[in-house]
Amino acid sequence: MLHTQGDHILDTPLPLIGGKGLFTAELEAALRRGEIDLAVHSLKDLPTELPPDVVIGAIPVRADVHDVVVSRSGRPLAKLPPGAVIGTSSRRRAAQLLHAYPHLSMVDIRGNVDTRIRKALDPQGPYDAIVLAAAGIERLAHSDAVTERLPLDLMLPAPGQGALAVQCRDESWLLRLLQPLDDAATRAAVTAERAFLSGLGGGCAVPVAAHAAIIQGRLHLRGRVASLDGRELVDVTGDAAPKDAVALGAGLAAQALTQGAARLLREVVA
Repeated sequence: MLHTQGDHILDTPLPLIGGKGLFTAELEAALRRGEIDLAVHSLKDLPTELPPDVVIGAIPVRADVHDVVVSRSGRPLAKLPPGAVIGTSSRRRAAQLLHAYPHLSMVDIRGNVDTRIRKALDPQGPYDAIVLAAAGIERLAHSDAVTERLPLDLMLPAPGQGALAVQCRDESWLLRLLQPLDDAATRAAVTAERAFLSGLGGGCAVPVAAHAAIIQGRLHLRGRVASLDGRELVDVTGDAAPKDAVALGAGLAAQALTQGAARLLREVVA
């Protein structure tokens, strides 16, 4: 088993130590050296630009895309008192939560899912609630800890959330091996979402959200860019044929930039 730098640095917010690429770069390097043949990632952790000779060989059927709340008191976010502390390491989540619940306080939290749930439920801990991806909770059989499942109108997911990506070298035998695992509908949806993120020039340090799905044969995409304080949201929507997933995502990113997202993103990196 390979352990990456991101697994060891647990006391610093992700955007300050290089973002989620910390969890993927070392695995990609091992792929390219031939030390491993396959690497499995949460797709939302993968940068939109892949290194040379490395491809996403398979994207299986996607799990739940929603975010969920684990609350120490069992209360949903709307019932928490002013100043209640919400743990999240995601600027995307924090910005959207502040938009809906400006009276809450966002504080960074690190650690794996088990660690975060333990921190959330600790009676002496600093967090009144935490927000996590539903997919991770379900894969680790912790659904009983969930207080609330956040609707997409309130909390759009990260591009690729809920999906797994199997990376491999760009070699025909590996691609043939992985082909039965690949789900065409999921790949089209996450391709559009990642094209939206790429078109904005963003990574995990910026509050960008997107969700796509095929409905009656059309690929529908919704994208969102938020200010860090949650006061401003830029929402864009569109649809296209599934084969045009990249163009759909890129086009909505350009639309968002003209509607104010460019200014919001400049404020994030300033």
